[in-house]
Amino acid sequence: MKRKALIPGFILLFLFHINGFAQTEKAEAAIQSIMQETNAVGISVAVVKHNKIIYTHSFGLRDVETQQPLTDDCIFRIASISKSFSATAIMQLVEADKVSLDDDVSKLVGFAVRNPKYPETVITLRTLLQHRSSINDSQGYFSLDSINPATNPNWAKCYNNYEPGKGYMYCNLNYNMTGAIIEKLSGERFDLYIKHHILDPLKLYGGYCVDSLDKNRFATIYEYNKDSAKFTASPNAYHPRREEIAHYEMGKTTPIFSPTGGMKISATDLAKYMIMHSKQGKYQGKRIISKKSANEMQTKVSEEEGYGMAIETTETLIKGKTMKGHTGSAYGLYSGMFFQPKEKFGFVVISNGCGPKFESGFNALIKKTINSLYENFIQ
Repeated sequence: MKRKALIPGFILLFLFHINGFAQTEKAEAAIQSIMQETNAVGISVAVVKHNKIIYTHSFGLRDVETQQPLTDDCIFRIASISKSFSATAIMQLVEADKVSLDDDVSKLVGFAVRNPKYPETVITLRTLLQHRSSINDSQGYFSLDSINPATNPNWAKCYNNYEPGKGYMYCNLNYNMTGAIIEKLSGERFDLYIKHHILDPLKLYGGYCVDSLDKNRFATIYEYNKDSAKFTASPNAYHPRREEIAHYEMGKTTPIFSPTGGMKISATDLAKYMIMHSKQGKYQGKRIISKKSANEMQTKVSEEEGYGMAIETTETLIKGKTMKGHTGSAYGLYSGMFFQPKEKFGFVVISNGCGPKFESGFNALIKKTINSLYENFIQ
């Protein structure tokens, strides 16, 4: 009987590393091709497998004018993924018995929040977080005065025709109001609450206040002009708003920090935060929210919109996979944070500027890059 030839362990290890190197080269070549196809300025990515970060890389430019390359320690304004930080904060306050998701928003913000077509229907904190409050952004969302009957004669236009809790409309004002509620409940300024209760415990570098961050790490954000086919820098993405902060009013001027979209963070640190949600509220031994709270955030309210509380469920990002997470877009930036909690993988992709093409409701660069990363590192 012939003995089977055994391959020494060091050769297997060598072959494993060679294969991994080839895999990474293939993935990076694919991303370079996607960037050319979508006319991207720069992109930072992070891949999570078995709830651990296995790959991070940045491509393209951090600043076009100076030709500085984008690096993994660059931080971006991540736009609407920021909402999940606000929802996470609320769930912490719920767990501390400082508020209930079914509390009346009117009592929480200090002025009447009622759809005039349904004055008897209470608009709850839960419906704010689920975008089922019947509130819209038609009067703007950079100030709570837009929906306050005492400060805006057109406040009634802030409400849709359907009853609160009976319909869905994505609305930034919902989350700027949520930020003000966090301040009233906690007694801490919004940006500081997020830092002290989410970022610091997870050892993440980021925040909502521009002047508290290293400006040398900001990735310049560029908006694409379709007519001229050129990119223009968007300085307002990192507007420090020093004058407004100097006259800050707790629980009122909170939208200055944009709880709905103002978080600045790197792709790598955002991936660590994503792992916390994938692991139902816990990361590296530190519990941020309970399993119950994490599940509530991730559970879609209805099949129609697939939204929970700042985390949506989608079947169309990666074929055959049910992914949970959020997208973001503002000032020309596009971002995506999506994970598969049962299979313990996920992706963060952030671009500081690209062509605004969409596929199945996703920015084409974000969708194509996530699928390429899935094929090369997970599948």
